[in-house]
Amino acid sequence: MQTHTATYGSRLPTAAAIVMKGAAAMPRQSAATIAKPVGAARALSKGEELFAEGDVADFFYKVASGTVRTYKLLSDGRRQIDAFHLAGDIFGLETGDEHRFSADAVDAATVVAYRRRRFETLAHDDPALGDQVMSSMMRSLERAHDHMMLLGRKTAQEKVATFLLDMARRVSKEDCFELPMQRTDIADHLGLTIETVSRTLTQFAREGLIKLAAASRSVVLCDKAALRRLNA
Repeated sequence: MQTHTATYGSRLPTAAAIVMKGAAAMPRQSAATIAKPVGAARALSKGEELFAEGDVADFFYKVASGTVRTYKLLSDGRRQIDAFHLAGDIFGLETGDEHRFSADAVDAATVVAYRRRRFETLAHDDPALGDQVMSSMMRSLERAHDHMMLLGRKTAQEKVATFLLDMARRVSKEDCFELPMQRTDIADHLGLTIETVSRTLTQFAREGLIKLAAASRSVVLCDKAALRRLNA
């Protein structure tokens, strides 16, 4: 009896042929697409430290949710809060090898960490993120200049008015919003005591510039024109 094993077998595609055919059918991907660097998400609980002043600046960060504060502890124990970073803000990208400030979470927050040494590759492979980094750095520089002027030249009323207008614009762009930070944080950011911050907010409420919800951080800006005059 004549066997047809060889003939039948020759009609079957080999495993290698199947793999080659499948590879040919797949869309080609560039090396940049395959090796595209991504950030690593990290959840922070309220008050949890992200990095300390003097730590090696291997990473920079983007806030995905919540609020992060950056600050310095002065030699006498006082705290100066440099900035509050809200969802979408990018921070921690240093020119030197170490972080110049410490950072921790104001409330429960999530950040995305990116390796600093891969920034050029990251910006090349994801131009949108590169543009976000540059825009965020320019906004941070602008806020730093404004903050320097605020600390050096403005009265307590002017400082609080500036802060409220800025937070309204950044948090919700509405006249009613929730402050993510406590008054202690506001005081340490504005270079005031907590008593002065509380007294100024109460004064603004009494004069009809704002409304404060009892036992809450909710603020309503009732007279933005008057606040802007203080901010001028």
